[in-house]
Amino acid sequence: MTKLFYAPGACSLAPHIVLEWIGAPYEAHRVTYGSPELVAVNPSGAVPALREEDGWILTQAGAILEYLAAKHPEAKLSGGEGLRAAAEAHRWSSFFTGDLHPSFYPVFMADRYTTDRSEAGLAATRAAGLDLVRKRFKILNDHLQGREWILEGRSVMDAYAFPMIRWGRAKLPEGMGAYPNVMALHDRLAADEGVKTVLAREAAK
Repeated sequence: MTKLFYAPGACSLAPHIVLEWIGAPYEAHRVTYGSPELVAVNPSGAVPALREEDGWILTQAGAILEYLAAKHPEAKLSGGEGLRAAAEAHRWSSFFTGDLHPSFYPVFMADRYTTDRSEAGLAATRAAGLDLVRKRFKILNDHLQGREWILEGRSVMDAYAFPMIRWGRAKLPEGMGAYPNVMALHDRLAADEGVKTVLAREAAK
């Protein structure tokens, strides 16, 4: 059985949601960052990690999401057919992996991004990260104008966006009011029964 290693609140929420949408049997296994158990499957000590029944392991959220969409075409989560649809899916995977997600790093771990460990220095680093977050959310908000989903129909990229939108709601002091299209996507996903199931599972002690 496919096994997902996840940590609550992390970007592993995205493949967790996708596995629920697919509907095939899987095991969701909660782990702690950097734990020996996690390092055994992912030397970086990070989630998500996906292990298949034959022992093959895949890491990195974007790669896992694209793999699951291709493995389960019946779920129709790839975002469309053809070369350009595949390129669009990869484009947004790269955006979340390389642009939006890293923008949160100085917010969550300011001490790793500055040599000024004073409270003022750390606060300035967090503020710089939040400015990047705002710029990335504006790009996503503009793209979503007039659209329900990021690609052609609900896809793994919507699941990828979901945890990051949740981070934005938690960390932006002014909230997400400047990004109504992003919040409409969030609300659409939050109302989904599969998403509710996963959120309840991850919130359980």
